[in-house]
Amino acid sequence: MTEQDVQLPRVVLVDDHAIFRAGVRAELDGLVEVVGEAGDVDSAVREVVERTPDVVLLDVHLPGGGGVEILRRLALEAPGAKCLALSVSDDPEDVIAVIRAGARGYVTKTIAPAELADAIRRVQDDDAVFSPRLAGFVLDAFSSGAAAPAAAAASDADLDQLTPREREVLRHIARGYLYKEIAQRLGISVKTVEAHVSAVLRKLQLSTRHELSRWAAERRLVD
Repeated sequence: MTEQDVQLPRVVLVDDHAIFRAGVRAELDGLVEVVGEAGDVDSAVREVVERTPDVVLLDVHLPGGGGVEILRRLALEAPGAKCLALSVSDDPEDVIAVIRAGARGYVTKTIAPAELADAIRRVQDDDAVFSPRLAGFVLDAFSSGAAAPAAAAASDADLDQLTPREREVLRHIARGYLYKEIAQRLGISVKTVEAHVSAVLRKLQLSTRHELSRWAAERRLVD
């Protein structure tokens, strides 16, 4: 397969500053395909419904209700939409609010273009992606009060199904490591990592790495 054959992620870019949108579009040229733009909640929802992008890149603070309102409406009007928050804010309340509303990740506007393109691809692949210092906010939020008592009680039984190696892989997945990074850290092949992840998903009856990361966070499996 040639580089030209690789399908670029299709993105709708949502930010209320046109100059910032133009800058992001220019920085990501050749890395993603920006298929639509919006500067407020109503136009954002309309663009996502019409364009059906692979990923929605959205700011947190917008006219008409902000990123949380967009996520709430997309859950009803475009339930398959995958959203990545891109914001100047690193306030824990903003981070937790958009993740609880359904965003699959949160990165700050200091991120480098190549790293942002990688984050978009990972969200497209159902990963949960966070800027390093923000991941702790999310893990703390989902591990303190978010897990129901029944889920916490069941977690031991669920974990008993997993081998020690599968538990190691699970914890690395929850921390946001890529397959190749897990392979390097554990001294195994990428294919072996993929096999372990498939086994863990099957045993826990989950479908994606995003669900797996949230499952681990809710059960306090990540330091």
